Amino acid sequence: MILMVLIGVLVLAVGGCVCVVWASRGGPRWVRGVAMATLLGGEVVRDHQRRSRTRQGNGDDGALGE
Repeated sequence: MILMVLIGVLVLAVGGCVCVVWASRGGPRWVRGVAMATLLGGEVVRDHQRRSRTRQGNGDDGALGE
C-alpha cells in the first residue's frame, strides 16, 4: 500500500515537472495552471524546510566559539 502511494507521489512530481517545462515553451492554459501549482508547492516545501532549519538552529546547536 505504501509503495502505491510513493509511486503516485512520484508520478505527480514527474508530471508537474513536465508541465513546468511545457509551460515554459508556451503550452495550453491548463498546463500553465499545473505548472504554477507545481512551482507553488515547491516554494511551500522550501519555505517549510527553511523554517524548520531556523527553529532547530535557535537552540543549543554547539556553535563554534562557545
